[in-house]
Amino acid sequence: MKKAIFPGSFDPITNGHFDIIKRGISLFDEVIVAIGINAEKKYMFSLEDRKRFIEQAFKDEPKVRVVTYEGLTIELCKKEKAEFILRGLRNPADFEFEKAIAHTNRRLSKIETVFLLTAAKTSYISSSIVRDVIRNGGDYTVLVPDSVKI
Repeated sequence: MKKAIFPGSFDPITNGHFDIIKRGISLFDEVIVAIGINAEKKYMFSLEDRKRFIEQAFKDEPKVRVVTYEGLTIELCKKEKAEFILRGLRNPADFEFEKAIAHTNRRLSKIETVFLLTAAKTSYISSSIVRDVIRNGGDYTVLVPDSVKI
């Protein structure tokens, strides 16, 4: 069984994340969306809300499971018996950042990182942009799955 961990803070999940997960479903037997917990970071949405947004977005998809975790992603991979980390790439800066992490993960474990390019129609969307739109009263609904409700 091929399992992939798709890690992130998902504050909140965006249409870009949604697209990567949907496409990952065709590549893996299970995609585990892993919400990382970082005590140093201030989130707009609670952990419970972020988890609920993702679970509701994929409520009819049995190949998607949502978990929360602390610590290294490769340790979660070992615990879940996942051989792959799934990541989306929007631009060259994402690639350079993610490449360094992928090399480190590969050095520390046998976990392979699989990169998917984001769809052109969602490549400009980031959670930080969505949060900024929300803070300023803009229409965030065109940037996120229907499950994200304020």
